Amino acid sequence: MDSVKIRPEQETDIAQIHAVNAAAFPTSAEAILVDNLRQSASPLISLVAEHNGKIIGHILFTPMTLPASATVKVMGLAPMAVLPENQRQGIGSTLIKAGLIACKDLGAGAVVVLGHPDYYPKFGFVPASHFGLRTEYDVPDEVFMALEVVLGALKGISGVVKYHGAFSKV
Repeated sequence: MDSVKIRPEQETDIAQIHAVNAAAFPTSAEAILVDNLRQSASPLISLVAEHNGKIIGHILFTPMTLPASATVKVMGLAPMAVLPENQRQGIGSTLIKAGLIACKDLGAGAVVVLGHPDYYPKFGFVPASHFGLRTEYDVPDEVFMALEVVLGALKGISGVVKYHGAFSKV
């Protein structure tokens, strides 16, 4: 899609971001999660895809806890949403690429995602178990993935990566 602008969220975008997340998922849980994380997680990266003045996509990255290492900043990608009528046009991919750059610029060494194993590997994500990482959730190995945004950032680090407490409240 031409003329899609990726930019940081602004306070005036909050209602549209909520609507995008509510429309993109079967329930409003992700929309509520984004609202809760915005209030309680820091630092966070929240980017929107805007077309003709309308928010059509959103991506959120929040800090993760990796008790095994206090030196590596790990960010979690969740959620990423695009309005159903705008899906399969590259908007999600553009949001992910911009978000990964923003994570690196913020000083993150790695990003994790709990997502579709056929989608995220095209951005370089691999099962987090390759780095000795696992999630607190009982999910198949191939859906919890990690990407070093700084090469070697996860070398010699292993353990359980924990999501912000807001994830367990929805």
